Amino acid sequence: MLCSDGTKKLSFGGSIKDGDLVIVYEKRDVMKAVKVSETSVLQNRFGVFKHSDWIGKPFGSKVLSNKGGFVYLLAPTPELWTLVLSHRTQILYIADISFLITYLEIVPGSLVLESGTGSGSLTTSLARAVAPTGHVYTFDFHQQRAASAREDFQSTGVDSLVTVGVRDIQGEGFPDEYSGLADSVFLDLPQPWLAIPSAGKMLKQDGTLCSFSPCIEQVQRTCEALKSNFRDIRTFEVLLRTFEVHEGKIDSCQGEEGLSVRSPPCKRRHRSSEGSTMQDSSSSPTIKVRPCADARGHTGYLTFSRLQCLS
Repeated sequence: MLCSDGTKKLSFGGSIKDGDLVIVYEKRDVMKAVKVSETSVLQNRFGVFKHSDWIGKPFGSKVLSNKGGFVYLLAPTPELWTLVLSHRTQILYIADISFLITYLEIVPGSLVLESGTGSGSLTTSLARAVAPTGHVYTFDFHQQRAASAREDFQSTGVDSLVTVGVRDIQGEGFPDEYSGLADSVFLDLPQPWLAIPSAGKMLKQDGTLCSFSPCIEQVQRTCEALKSNFRDIRTFEVLLRTFEVHEGKIDSCQGEEGLSVRSPPCKRRHRSSEGSTMQDSSSSPTIKVRPCADARGHTGYLTFSRLQCLS
């Protein structure tokens, strides 16, 4: 399902097959992940959809129900997977993910260590970033969460790029077998400062580290721990503001909620000598732009640093 040939772009190619994972798109904020099975059906407000009708169609296809309703069948890209996955823990969203992949300098061929795995939102994007020759080794102390993450990575087609381990990184540190091999380390832990000495041993010279924390007090203790062996310590808060863009009519006599405003004055309709009705052009269709009401605010702080080179 997922093409990882080094000579090609990492993408979902070919047609939908029995057993594939697809993202069923109803509208912008209503999507779900569905595993295709030839004998199964999907029922929603638009009608009944037979999975057998989906098999053989390319990703992105529009499919009809028995009532004439429709949905779109999208590929489970890391961006869409982040929006539909099961939240076993708090997850990172697209704004934070794209920012940290850039600042950690993760490229194809990189070896990345991650703790903890959680719901696997970030891990899926890391896998695509290191493909086709890199690898992500991710660890979680919770055995059931780790097992669920393995199943998800197999469903989304990145299991060949990800190895999931069960380990308490805060208490035990990263396995010694990765010492000096990691290009980047990412920490999403309650007490990341406890794992920083081990992370420093794992990194190559000039390697990068990022720690995600929801509270500024965690950031302060993390930065204190980083001072001994790391440099270029920086903390960011990524805030994303989304806008709605749609076509509508704006009457100069009315405000956004239909309330009258004092200026400019509204011209009355009048009839021309031919008897036709004339109307002020201010009520003609126009593009309306406004911030989304459900935009997310603070998610957490991203603290970056670089391992000091030996003199």
